[in-house]
Amino acid sequence: MTTMNETTASQYGTATPAGTGTYVLVPGFWLGAWAWEKVTARLRAAGHHVHPVTLTGLGDRAHPATPETDLETHIQDIVDTIVRADLHDVILVAHSGAGAPVTGAADRVPGRIARVVYVDSGPLADGMTQLDMNEPEWNAFIERRVAERGGGTAYPPLSWEEQEKAGASTEGLGEAERALFAARATAQPYRTMTQPLRLTGAADHLPKTLVACSFPLEQVHAMIAAGHPFFAALAGPEWSFAELPTGHWPMFSRPADLADLLGALAGRS
Repeated sequence: MTTMNETTASQYGTATPAGTGTYVLVPGFWLGAWAWEKVTARLRAAGHHVHPVTLTGLGDRAHPATPETDLETHIQDIVDTIVRADLHDVILVAHSGAGAPVTGAADRVPGRIARVVYVDSGPLADGMTQLDMNEPEWNAFIERRVAERGGGTAYPPLSWEEQEKAGASTEGLGEAERALFAARATAQPYRTMTQPLRLTGAADHLPKTLVACSFPLEQVHAMIAAGHPFFAALAGPEWSFAELPTGHWPMFSRPADLADLLGALAGRS
């Protein structure tokens, strides 16, 4: 059952959104703007303005990375995308590990943001790092991988078996999607995972939407009600919720439905 501030992908169908929105799309670990290609095309066909982002050190921006590339670098990448194009009323979208830099960017330029959307993702609190979200055993695995395969400065992409061990659902990914990921994914700058996020609270009031893909909304609400430290912040009145049942990479497994869901957020208060 859905409530007034909850929706499912099926409710959006393929209808053209009533309003025109401006979107900045930020992909998760190992991905560049290329990951949003099908989502971007559908949103633009519906009349929206779309700016997919490739963060420093990833995709076609792998070369500018240095050992000093960190979370603040990625926050600034997003801010630069918004400010240089003079974007306003932005629907700022984070997938997966982009939750931290997107939260930071919204905090830096809240006056330009209409809504922050977390796709199978979520915000970090002030002072937290991406690694704080993991169990100690998994962090030990990451540290070994960075040291042994990433030259001490990068976190190489995982195999699909390792992804599932980490808790990332691969539901909906066929051979073509897996091959695309394997061919184009690039190592994640490690300091983006270890540098604490610093926030002023300037974006706390902004409307926010969680799009649950690989975990049910019922579970999310149970965690919120229980005061789980990673979910308690989602209890605020600024939050709305949507559900798109699939794996952890909906831009590959259900791109049309994801685009329609995002498109329907345009003009919402």
